This record gives sequence, structure tokens and C-alpha cells, in this order.
Amino acid sequence: MSSSSLTPTGTSQTKNPISLRLYKVLSTNFDDLATREALGTLSDLYGASGSNSAETYPGEYAAKARRNLRRDMENKLAESSHHFVKALGEVDLKLSELQVHIQAMHTACAEAEGQLQSTNEASKAVLERAGNLRDERQEVEDKKSIISLFLSKFTLSDDEVEAITSRDVPVGSMFFAAMDKTERIREDCRVLMAGEDGPSTAGLDIMSSTSTYLEQGYDKILRYLSNEFRSTSKDDPLFLQLEVSPVTREAVLRLKKRQELLTESLTLLSQTRQTSLLSSFLTALTRGGPSGLPRPIELHAHDPLRYVGDMLAWVHQAIAAEREFLESLFGVKGDGRMVGSVRSFAPRKGGEEAKEGEEVEEWIQELMDLAVVKLCVPLKNRVLQTVRSQESSIVSYKVANLLQFYLVTMSRTVGPEAVLTGTLREITQVSYQVFETSIETQSRALLQISLDPDDPSLTPPLFILDHAQILREVMNVYQSSVLEDDEVAAQDNGGDSAGDKSSDHDGVTPPFQKILDLAVDPIIESAVMKSEEKKKLRPRWDARVYVVNCLTYVQSVLEPFVAFTRKKQEGIQRVLEQRVREIVDEHFTNLLEEAGLLEVYVTCKNPPTDEPLSHLPPTSPAALLTSLQTFSSWLSTPTLLHSPRLSHLTLQKLHDQIHREALKRIVKAYEKICEEVGKEGIGTRQG
Repeated sequence: MSSSSLTPTGTSQTKNPISLRLYKVLSTNFDDLATREALGTLSDLYGASGSNSAETYPGEYAAKARRNLRRDMENKLAESSHHFVKALGEVDLKLSELQVHIQAMHTACAEAEGQLQSTNEASKAVLERAGNLRDERQEVEDKKSIISLFLSKFTLSDDEVEAITSRDVPVGSMFFAAMDKTERIREDCRVLMAGEDGPSTAGLDIMSSTSTYLEQGYDKILRYLSNEFRSTSKDDPLFLQLEVSPVTREAVLRLKKRQELLTESLTLLSQTRQTSLLSSFLTALTRGGPSGLPRPIELHAHDPLRYVGDMLAWVHQAIAAEREFLESLFGVKGDGRMVGSVRSFAPRKGGEEAKEGEEVEEWIQELMDLAVVKLCVPLKNRVLQTVRSQESSIVSYKVANLLQFYLVTMSRTVGPEAVLTGTLREITQVSYQVFETSIETQSRALLQISLDPDDPSLTPPLFILDHAQILREVMNVYQSSVLEDDEVAAQDNGGDSAGDKSSDHDGVTPPFQKILDLAVDPIIESAVMKSEEKKKLRPRWDARVYVVNCLTYVQSVLEPFVAFTRKKQEGIQRVLEQRVREIVDEHFTNLLEEAGLLEVYVTCKNPPTDEPLSHLPPTSPAALLTSLQTFSSWLSTPTLLHSPRLSHLTLQKLHDQIHREALKRIVKAYEKICEEVGKEGIGTRQG
């Protein structure tokens, strides 16, 4: 009942306008920005009037405001619009004035444009003419620039022409710069002339004029070098202190492009050097150096080795100075080659630079050869006179080896085909021939000397000792002159080729084996032949021991030089072994005879008949007993350990060897005798 009575009441309340209004007012949110701004505007609009007087009843002003809100707002809007209209009227007035000014400006611009148009029409021809003139001026400037560039590139200035052609301007950097420019002009001109239309007149004229300038320039270089080459020899004949100026070096480098002119200048240089070096050489021979130091070379003519060595050393020094000067002249850098070491003369493969280097090397070799060509005659005459006047074979061999050393050195320095090398080759060959003749004469003299028949000595005689001493000195000289590379080759080839190694140097030096044959063979031949002659005069003289002593002495002389005497030592060893075998046979026979077994051994070894050995006198029981007693006594003698005869052998090793071998054979002989006697005890000897 309660709920039914309340329901109509709630429904009537929700439909009540006042309630709805209250709900709406109470539910309205006045916190949003728009509402707050609207309320603020209303407060500003109506706030001022409320402050002057009090309300008659509460809400009077609010009610009035609600009633007059629209009207007040429209009045306010109208008032504001009126203010805007008034302000815009003033703006319109100003715009009208601006329009007047713009119209005036348009009028002025139109007048100016008209005047400009008329002016353009009037000056059009002048402008076109000025433009054409400006274009023509630019074209002329371009042509002028091109012509100036062309002239600077393809012509020489007056100063450059004067530097090339005038004799008043010395050869120097300015001259070479002008020559370089001339070369560049010709090179560039060749490019111009290679066009499709063929060579132009200007190109031909340029080539002609530059060709003339170049020829004049090269002639000027030739004159300059000729004067320089004439003056250098006067300043320093040996070029020992002379330094080639950069200008001279550059001049020679430029003249390579004119081979005929370079040949002419270098020919003059070689002629000047020939005369200068010959004069300097003769001065060194006869007058010596400045103030007498060094002393004249010919003062040492009494000392052949020093005399020849000083002359060759002077020539070598001159060649070294000449080489240094020429390398500096041609601008060639030194190759670091040691003096006398091998210089390659074979053609080299490579490009243009290698070919140019080879050509320069050929020039240097030829000039060095020509410079010393006049030295060959006085050098040859003096050396040959010295060599042929020598009686000592040792001195001859030392001089020949000295010549051989300088021959090898010069061949490596100036080339094997040089005139100086040929002269040294000839002199060296003659020197070795003189030495061979001398040693051969001394060797033949050995065969003419007889042994003293009253001399019981079995050692080599004095003349053999002297000859062997000469041989020893010759071998010492030869060994000291061997180059390191030849020594290695000799060791590798076993000694035989060591004797021939000298022949590798131009075929001048005789094989040392030949020298050994000339010196050693006569010693052996003399020892054998003279021992046989003395044996006939003194039968008890021991010729075999004498020969063995001579052979062992020769071996001892050769032994320290085995590198190049091995073959000869082997030949002597074969002869010595044969002689030792003869002494062993003879010593064995003598020992058998001393031991009392000789007849018994001969009979046992080769019985004369088929009869029993006991029936033969040497092997009869009584004879055997006597022989055995003698043998027993001999075994206790000192001869068993040492042979008086073999004590004369100078080589103790041979004494022991021969005596030991003879004793071994005696043991075998005794065994043979015992064997045969044992057979005899069994029965008769079987045939």
C-alpha cells in the first residue's frame, strides 16, 4: 500500500516544470571556459549600473538583465558596428587618395615607357653597331692572344737567338735553355705539320729557321768543347786534379745528337791526350815529378822488377785517371768496380737507356785506348830491352808474371782488344819465352856436369840443389801470382788444370806443367845418367840410393805446391817406386847372402836337376847345417833392425819401408826352404 501510494507522487514530481528547471540548473556545469567567458562578459556589461544604486528587491538587476539581454546585446553590437563603419570610412578615404596617387604613377610610367620605347627605337642601330664592335674587339683580342701564344711557343726571343748564334754569349744555362726551347719548337711543329691538309707554310718556315739555329748552336758547342779539350791537357796532363764542369758535361751530352760533331771533338780530345800522356810518360822516365819527386823511373833501371813495375804502374795510374775523367765527362756514375776486377764488355740487352749506356761505354773504351796508344812503343822497347838482358831465370819469371798481372788487369780495364792490351800480350809472351829459354839452358847444363868420382856422398850434388832452389823460387812466384778464382778452379779440377790455368789469360802464359817439364825432367835424367857413369868408375858406389835420394829431394821441393804440381809428383812417384823395387830386390839378395841362405834358396826355388836336394852341394845335410848356423847367428846381429846401406837414404820412411819389405821376403824364402826340405825328408822331390 505504501508503494502504490508513493508512485504517483514521484511521477508528478518529475513532470513538474519547476523541478525540471531546478534539476537542469543544478546539473548545469559552469566550469567550462565558454560559460565562464560568457558570464564574465555579462558581469562587465551589467556590473557598472548595479554599483550606483541598490536593488529595490532581490534579483532586480538580474531580472532586468534577463529581460533586456537581447536588446542590450543588439544595441551593443550596433554601437560596435557603427564604430567599425566610421573607421572603415576613414580607411576608404585614404584608399581613395592612394588610388589617385597610383593613377598618377601609372600615367608617369606610361609616359616614361613611351619615351623609352622611342629612345630604343632611335638608338637600336647604334646599339647593334656597338654590339658588333664589341664582338669584333673580343675576336681581335682572342686572335691577339692566340698569336702571342703561338709566337711565344714557336719562335725564339731576340735574347734566345743571340744566346744561340752570338759568340759573345758564352755556353751556359741560358744557351742550353734556348737550345731546349728550339728542340721543343721543332717537336711541336711536327705535330702541327701532321694534319690532314699536310704541312703548312708557317710550319715549314718554323722548321727551317729552327734548323738553322740548331746547327749554329751545335757548331757553337763544338767550338766550346774544342777549346776546353785543348786547354785541359795544359792545365793537368794526367787529369789527376781536373774536375769536369757541369757546362762541359752538358755540352758533351747535347752533342750526342750530332754524332759527326761529337766524333770530331772526341778525336781532338784523343789526339791531345796522346801527345800529353806521351810527354808526361817520358818526363816521368827521365825527369821525375815536380822538384824531383817522385824520382825518375829510369834511375831504377838496374832493378828490372822495380823498373818494369814502375812503368806499368804509371801507365795503370794514367788509365785510371783517364777513365775517371771520361766517366765524369760523359756523366756516367761509377759502378763500384774494384780496380782490376772484371768489367763486362758484352752487349747488354735493354731499352733505349741501356743502348745509350752501351754506346757511352764504347766511347770511353775507345778514347782510353786511343789516349795511351803512343805509350805502347816506348813501353814495349824498354820492357823488352830489360827482359832480354836478364841472365837470371828467376828475375825473368818475376818480370813475366808482373807483366801477366798487368795484362790481366788492363784486359779487364780497357778490354781485350785494346792496343795497350795487345802490346802487353806481346811483351808478356816474349818474357815467358825468354824465361823458358833461360830455364831450358840451365836444365841442359845439368846434363853436362859430371859427378865427382872421388866423392862417396849419396846426397844430391850442389848443382842439382841450386837448380831445385831456382825451381822452388819459380813456384813461389807462380803461387803468389795466382788469382783467387783460378786457385779455386785449380783445386776443383785436381791440380792438373792448375798448371794450365794461366793459359786462360789470353793464351800468353805457358802451362806450368811445361815449366815443370823443363825444370824437373833434366834433374831426373841427370841423376840417372850421371849415376850410371859414376857407377862404372866406382862399382862399389851405390847408384840406386843416389838416384832415390835425388828423386825424394825433388819431391820434397814440389810437395808444398801440390795444387799445381800433382801431375808431376805422380810421374816422379812412379819412377821412385820402380827404383825402390830395384833396391828392395837388391837388399833382399844381400840380406839372404849375409844370412847364409842365398844358395840354399836359389837351389830350392830353381833346382838345377831332378836329383834329390840332399844330393846337391848347396842343400846337402852338412851345407844346410852350416847355412842354418850362419842364419841363426845373423838373426842376432843389428842388421836385422837397421841396414847400414839403407842409412844413406835421406828419407827415413823409405829406409823402413825397404828394410821391412826385404825382411818379409826373407821370411817367405825361409818358409820356402823349410817346405822343400820337409818334402825331402818324406821322399825324393817330385819333378
